[in-house]
Amino acid sequence: MRNVTIIGGGGVRSPLLIHGMAQARATLGVGELRLYDPDAERAQIIALLGAEIVRRLDGSFTIRVERSLEKAVEGADIVLNSARVGGMTARARDERITIEQGLAGQETTGPGGAAMALRTLPVTLAQARIVESVAPGAWFINFTNPAGIMTQALTQNTKLRVIGICDTPAELFWRLSEELRAPLSEMEFDYAGLNHLGWVRAVRRNGEDITARVLDDLELLRRVYPADLFDPEMIHTLRLIPTEYLFFYYSQQRAYRNQVRAGMSRGEELQRMNSSLFERLAAQSPADGLETYRQYLLQRNSSYMKLEAEAGSAFRGEIPDYNPFETATGYHRIALEVMVGLASDCPRQVVLNVPNHGAIEDLAPDDVVEVPCAVDRGGARSAATGPLPDGVRGLVLGVKEYERALIRAALEKSAELARLALVHNPIVGQWEIAGRVLDALIAGDPEGLGYLR
Repeated sequence: MRNVTIIGGGGVRSPLLIHGMAQARATLGVGELRLYDPDAERAQIIALLGAEIVRRLDGSFTIRVERSLEKAVEGADIVLNSARVGGMTARARDERITIEQGLAGQETTGPGGAAMALRTLPVTLAQARIVESVAPGAWFINFTNPAGIMTQALTQNTKLRVIGICDTPAELFWRLSEELRAPLSEMEFDYAGLNHLGWVRAVRRNGEDITARVLDDLELLRRVYPADLFDPEMIHTLRLIPTEYLFFYYSQQRAYRNQVRAGMSRGEELQRMNSSLFERLAAQSPADGLETYRQYLLQRNSSYMKLEAEAGSAFRGEIPDYNPFETATGYHRIALEVMVGLASDCPRQVVLNVPNHGAIEDLAPDDVVEVPCAVDRGGARSAATGPLPDGVRGLVLGVKEYERALIRAALEKSAELARLALVHNPIVGQWEIAGRVLDALIAGDPEGLGYLR
């Protein structure tokens, strides 16, 4: 039986992970799940909700909350890292400050992503060293954002067996399959890039290359995203299909204007939603809480990217009714695919964030990239994807240089290096703007970012 720990177990994704682990218990063999979170009260609410999920699915594993990280990870076989240092309050503040500086506020890209990484890296590396000491053989599965930066810092500065996950590529694959009315099992996608900076380069169905047909169908290209993100003519001209976070690079000012029109950022929206969710869960039985949580997921999922793309809101409009626990994609699905793969001799094909090791010819061997991998008991092995397309090579190299510089800034506790990193970031790109926005972010969070000198 395997012991699994979730760092950040009080987060809103944890019940989905618990549901998946209960469903896959026969294959995964979870014996005990431990939740660790600085907010122990929230972790306890999630544990009660999770126990109700396990009871309903007859998952038959125990869930307990640990107040000590050492106890939570001692002897763990798998550690899922899903931390949010500073909570949703920090995300909302970062995004508001960034908007006030004239840029779109977003937690993984631009200044907001830099602030999140700089706040999170010292904490995550300290936690990783505890895992190294008490569970050195554990698989450390990271989906703390910004996932690419965090995974690179962990692989380069610890001895842990680290795999980074993100559901963004899988979501795009699924949406393309749905629009093509094709079973996902018949589809193959040529994909490469960095986390939240990747593209589908080719689409095949039953071995037949249908890329040109997809790229020439402008209506399909519009429908394939969760909101009206990209001009289909741009995708048609680029001859690559971007994942949704490229919106913050290709249409940065449109995202900013929509946030101004909406009067809030996604972080501020989720802060309201999460606060209401946990207030209600604390007052309800676990059985009633599951329905509250289901409604929360429906509201959250239906409003994804609407604010940035359309100045929409989670608090307006019709909310579809379906079972969010049984969706084909999501972070919990990717996490389960990886965990089941690590317990199997039969490789599973998953797009992951892993050291490059020659997968993308343009990047260094130890650069973390987002590429298709085969996952089994031996770990994740990246597939060779060749050179980057000419039209995106400069963007990828620039963002990777930003990621390297930001990690170095955190390790050396240097505000000047953090400013230089933002200059490398294509969303910022100017020394004066980088200095102004970084000063504002540090002043807004002296506890989390004040270590930069």
